[in-house]
Amino acid sequence: MNPKTRKQKCLPSSLSKKMDRKNKKKRKLSKSQEIIVASPTLTEIEVPRAIDVRKAMEKQNDVALFLAGKVISAVAKNSNFVFSTASINAVLTMAASTSGYDDLNAVFREIACVVLADGSKNGGPKIAVVNGVWMDQSLSLSPSSKDLLMNFFKANFFQVDFRSKAEQVRMEVNEWASNRSNGLINNLLPPGSVRKKDTDWIYGNALYFKGAWECKFDKSMTKDKDFHLLNGTSVSVPFMRSYEKQYITAYNGFKVLRLPYRAGRDDTNREFSMYFYLPNKKDGLGNLLERMTSTRGFLDNHIPSYKVEVGKFRIPKFKIEFGFEASKVFDDLELEVLLYQKVSIEIDEKGTKAFTFNAYVGSYLDAAPKPKKIDFVADHPFFFLIREDQTGTVLFAGQIFNPSKSS
Repeated sequence: MNPKTRKQKCLPSSLSKKMDRKNKKKRKLSKSQEIIVASPTLTEIEVPRAIDVRKAMEKQNDVALFLAGKVISAVAKNSNFVFSTASINAVLTMAASTSGYDDLNAVFREIACVVLADGSKNGGPKIAVVNGVWMDQSLSLSPSSKDLLMNFFKANFFQVDFRSKAEQVRMEVNEWASNRSNGLINNLLPPGSVRKKDTDWIYGNALYFKGAWECKFDKSMTKDKDFHLLNGTSVSVPFMRSYEKQYITAYNGFKVLRLPYRAGRDDTNREFSMYFYLPNKKDGLGNLLERMTSTRGFLDNHIPSYKVEVGKFRIPKFKIEFGFEASKVFDDLELEVLLYQKVSIEIDEKGTKAFTFNAYVGSYLDAAPKPKKIDFVADHPFFFLIREDQTGTVLFAGQIFNPSKSS
């Protein structure tokens, strides 16, 4: 059979969510009465008051790119990297919630209800969110604060003895993270991170995402090809291929690919996609990242809005894991806490699986003209992210320098 006759396995058009509706108004977010954070279903969710999440997330997305740039320059320069700004935001919001930050809680409520709702029962992405709070037994918590943590954030709440059993608590938190991630996230908190003298709280957030491509790749078309490294050598890795039209736009010096995920039958408020940012030059990712992190509104201003015919089209399969102490990277932001994150992500012909866990340990306190055909061959370092397009919420972001390595 001629390979060009092989098709990506696409959903029926009734389920396809096309971005061609560029000039149409954004759909309104749902409104409701009940908050469900740990894997809610879409039919159970309503939102008590309207918040301009889109406006809030525009700023959050700029912050997300800024933080990505910080992490890359500090601990992941010229190496594979992935992290979750959504998970960091969740754990910091939970830590600040008992201090009366109502606006933060309102934004979290809307994101939890719309973005982080589980859509797997209706054929959409599987999303699970689990929160945990460990508080020293010597401290007291007001009934309203405890109610906020347990009923609003749906957090597992534990009172523990940090003073005499700090190491035991550290191991319990790591076990909790491992159990919640089906063994994907292990040894999140390193030895010595939980100190008996000054640890009063640990806030944990686990976020799981599993999405199937709207148009799955034909596994028989996956072939090993060279991926070019910065040192001038190359490695042979499996590349997924397709001859179907794709959401691609060429800009000055780089291209952007959007791969939509399959949406649920009743999922009218959300559109998840994975984005690939590919510099034209094989060693151009550093300059592209500098441009992305320094340009306000970069993400919203560089979204492929229509499908184009493709010439050569290849993206590598990869599976990577990355963990770091975020508080050291962001020390100039004066967090005054210890913040750890570990993320695992895998993409293949079917879709994407990603898992992140955060632990906060603290004290009490310009597009080109539309081409007829376009190549997109991701055979050199590129940046990627997973985003919910209606609100603009970035769930995961990272970069690939060598897809043959897992870290």
